[in-house]
Amino acid sequence: MALLSGADRKALPASKFAGPDRSYPVPDKGHAADAKARASEMYRKGRLSVSQKEAIDRKADAVLKR
Repeated sequence: MALLSGADRKALPASKFAGPDRSYPVPDKGHAADAKARASEMYRKGRLSVSQKEAIDRKADAVLKR
């Protein structure tokens, strides 16, 4: 996964984020895979709802299938 600097992250359009409030950036396959892993972790810890996790997974899966 390529590093994403703060400036690069700020420059990403909202469509390149899978989570609420510009969380879980998914500009490439590496970040998409990481977003899925982190969303699963946060779901297990009770910090994400089922619907939030599913939305993140759908967005990340779309990037992974490209």
